[in-house]
Amino acid sequence: MAKELRVGVVGCGFMGRAHSNAYLQANHFFEREHKPVLKACCARPEEKDKLEKFAKTWGYESMEFDWQKLVARPDIDLIDVCVPNVLHHDIVIAAAKAGKMIVCEKPLAMNVREAEEMVAAVKKAGVANMVSFNYRRVPAISLAKQLIEEGRIGRPFHYRALYNQDYTISADVPQGGMALWRLDARVAGSGVTGDLLAHSIDTAEWLNGPIQRVVAHTETFVKQRKHAETGKLEPVTIDDACMFLAIFANGSCGTFESTRYARGRKNYNTFELNGENGAVFFDLEDPQILQFFRYADPGTGKKIEDHLTGWQRIHVTNFEHPYMKNWWVPGCTIGYEHTFTNGLADFLASLEGGPEFHPTMCDALRTQKVCDAVLESAKCGEWVEV
Repeated sequence: MAKELRVGVVGCGFMGRAHSNAYLQANHFFEREHKPVLKACCARPEEKDKLEKFAKTWGYESMEFDWQKLVARPDIDLIDVCVPNVLHHDIVIAAAKAGKMIVCEKPLAMNVREAEEMVAAVKKAGVANMVSFNYRRVPAISLAKQLIEEGRIGRPFHYRALYNQDYTISADVPQGGMALWRLDARVAGSGVTGDLLAHSIDTAEWLNGPIQRVVAHTETFVKQRKHAETGKLEPVTIDDACMFLAIFANGSCGTFESTRYARGRKNYNTFELNGENGAVFFDLEDPQILQFFRYADPGTGKKIEDHLTGWQRIHVTNFEHPYMKNWWVPGCTIGYEHTFTNGLADFLASLEGGPEFHPTMCDALRTQKVCDAVLESAKCGEWVEV
């Protein structure tokens, strides 16, 4: 008989929907002992109508309008934090003290100090936790990880990452409020560095090891925007664009770029890793494909035949590919929402004696340290050690 995992979600926006869907779908596609139950959802009193619709749509049993009451409920096993970054710290620490398991959206915190306090709290409480760097669970990215671990890339030389969007180009787009809190540094902490590059950094360190030092530049193209809550024209203090160079612990070089001003790009998240024996390239806007360049045999180090070199487009839908045996028949793709289901399934497996789950808050602290180093470098104009 399945063991109920009673879930309380804080937040009823985009991420609340993505996580709720994962809780509902996980047991349909993965055999797990635990079965998530949508016990309660929580939002601010002024969002009452939105929360009521959210609860009805996803099947939550009850609602709360105070996250502290949600955390204190004895019928909740897991607190899922899907709210603006400024709230992560207090909710996570309270949930840890209450002995709850925790799922937290990224970036983990507003800064390293907050992140360290959150990690200390979950370690002291000994509670299971995960951070939703969901792109690790894209099958093609997981396959890239497998190829790297199999030695098919060899010694890494270069890592390149882009994460570009275009939705804030217009100067008429306001900052703040529930829809555009990511443009308000007081709520988000930073701009594209924490919102987008945090994903790129987590993926990079997962695939290529820790980043040791960075040098960065950030730019804010529109200096003032009307605030959605006050109606007043206020200075914009987040970074609209960020680019940085990185040196990895393995000696390879990295370039990272992110912007919300790349006209025509909606969610252009790419990476390329070039090594001595091969290379991989991935584009989130073509998520079922991993491009692989095979130059030398990983076992012998001998170069393959000249007429077989070249980039291969691997359609990552076969049963032998990561996660795909749980979904459809080969040739049928999965999408963005499935990454959250894959991640939750791995988290549940870790509760049941399976492999240790990553990324945890301890892993996300690493990402936070890189993000803070990038922002520090952009201010001082010099190389900064992570």
